[in-house]
Amino acid sequence: MNFLAHAWLVSGGSDDFLYGNLIADGVKGRDLTAWPAATALGIRHHRRVDAWVDSHPSVVNARRRAPAGQRRYAGIALDMVWDHFLARDTAGQADQEALVERCYRLLAARTAPNRLAGMMPILVEHDWLRSYADFAFTCRAVAGIGQRLSGPQSVGCFSTVVAG
Repeated sequence: MNFLAHAWLVSGGSDDFLYGNLIADGVKGRDLTAWPAATALGIRHHRRVDAWVDSHPSVVNARRRAPAGQRRYAGIALDMVWDHFLARDTAGQADQEALVERCYRLLAARTAPNRLAGMMPILVEHDWLRSYADFAFTCRAVAGIGQRLSGPQSVGCFSTVVAG
């Protein structure tokens, strides 16, 4: 769920490619033929980046610090905390401001996959990409994801990851 990081990594690509990177977490399956070619390429890129990051030794070690049954959620929390640092460290920079506005324009103009359809208008309306610069906002966002995820003790895991 690190929208800002994925956008930042591909900021020079086409709008379709960027859009694919932004919505990839909401797209299920390998069959991407329903998407324009550049959007499908962006989805695949996002997935490759996630696979590389998730297998990096530093990330593996960080996730190991969470209780075994909650490591999946620890990865999501880490993604969001990384967006916090990116937003904080680039706040107010002209290129970052232009990227955020570009993301909002794309997300407002295009239909998000069902899994993200309810969240995207809120993300844009409440300016989440800039708001991640505030650590308290990021913690609330992590807790909110924890409340929406199913599974035993999913909410508790987020407080453990953020507090730990």
